[in-house]
Amino acid sequence: MSNNHQLKSLPNAIESYLHHLDTVRQLSPHTINNYQRDLSVFSQYCIDAELTDITLIKTNNIRQYTALQHRKGKSGKTLQRHLSSIRGLMAYLIQKGLIKSNPGTGISAPKSQRRLPHTLDADQTAQLLDIKNSPEEKNPTLVIRDKAILELFYSSGLRLSELVNLDTVDYQSGNHSVKVLGKGNKERFIPVGKEAIIALALWLDTRPLLLKTATNGTSENALFLNKNGSRLKQRSVQQRIKQWGEKQGTDRPVHPHMLRHSFASHILESSGDLRSVQELLGHSDISTTQIYTHLDFQHLAQVYDKSHPRAKKKK
Repeated sequence: MSNNHQLKSLPNAIESYLHHLDTVRQLSPHTINNYQRDLSVFSQYCIDAELTDITLIKTNNIRQYTALQHRKGKSGKTLQRHLSSIRGLMAYLIQKGLIKSNPGTGISAPKSQRRLPHTLDADQTAQLLDIKNSPEEKNPTLVIRDKAILELFYSSGLRLSELVNLDTVDYQSGNHSVKVLGKGNKERFIPVGKEAIIALALWLDTRPLLLKTATNGTSENALFLNKNGSRLKQRSVQQRIKQWGEKQGTDRPVHPHMLRHSFASHILESSGDLRSVQELLGHSDISTTQIYTHLDFQHLAQVYDKSHPRAKKKK
């Protein structure tokens, strides 16, 4: 009973909730740190408002807190996470029998403007993918590997995590497809384009050279290997793609997700088939895919501004 009395103090309640997330729900340290950071901001607001007793916190208080954070410049996405943390805390306190209803229920974060993803146009993409061995390259095998990675990213719109987790058996050269395991362990098959097929064939012929350097003495099943013959890590792929972007003279920093965005944008621009793009990307909700319609409209608007007689600015 005394323990429950202590939990009526918001700081104590938060401490108990974080302990519950760690020991009972066994969430990752990163996730728990996010909860701790969000709830400490909320706790300070309640202390300033003299709401340290959890039974005093009402829906209107949380709504006012959200509005205050929004005025301070917090994005809608960040505030949604704050609200999720608060609702989780209150649900825990309901389980403890300390409050009867969740005051965080029914409050929505203000919507923030959705930023459009950066993409490369067709010419920029071709420029990036036109990589070749040169005398200054210390390890030509890695250039062949990187070419295959870049072509597969753009050909099939893979996530970075999906690409590095590919095994050799996942690439099916016979039917020109690759099997990937996406978010939520959802499996999907994606077509592989002609240029990617050529690049992958060359890489698979070259790949045994890196397997010979493997230090762990076991056969590595990963499709893409590092110079030591082990599975390539995400960070290494990011660094190599950034370096190739700089070397090929792209006008902006290049990262794996930019190639995924470019793939989706170019497919949609050519086909107009949003459902197919959703399936190729592995999006569970089509609203996630719809951001590419904004990119497509942006492109059409630029064409209109350049072409339509009434849109041209008079000099």
